[in-house]
Amino acid sequence: MKLGQPRPVSGRARYGIDRMVRNVETGRFERGLSALTAAGALVTAAEIFFEHDSASFGNKMMWIPVALGPVGAAAGVAGFFSERMAKTALPVASAAIVANGLQGTYLHARGIAQKPGGWSNARYNLEMGPPLLAPLLVTMVGGMGLLAAILRREK
Repeated sequence: MKLGQPRPVSGRARYGIDRMVRNVETGRFERGLSALTAAGALVTAAEIFFEHDSASFGNKMMWIPVALGPVGAAAGVAGFFSERMAKTALPVASAAIVANGLQGTYLHARGIAQKPGGWSNARYNLEMGPPLLAPLLVTMVGGMGLLAAILRREK
């Protein structure tokens, strides 16, 4: 190697990046993302259940993300095995999860505002009130499902 020339990318790193790109191009990534959506939906639904249970499910809307978890998981598993389900059931379930996550962000912000001092006491209320950014995590799970639905399927 001459001075001033860039160092070559190691074969392993190049292979790994090339392999990821090839998986997206050939459609293999779509099935994997469907499976990740299924797993993510179950994990987040369980976490949401425990957090909302500790709040005694004070608002009936707290049950919606818990109920959407198994729906997203079933759609993700179906999308893994069936191209038809990946293009129909998975985007519908994922869109519902995204919408609920955005709604949850609004409801959590409203819950922080209703704490004593509201947003003027944000430092305390963000720590002690409902977690403001937690619903955006479930939104990401729904986003993964939407992305899986628009990617090319492996032939």
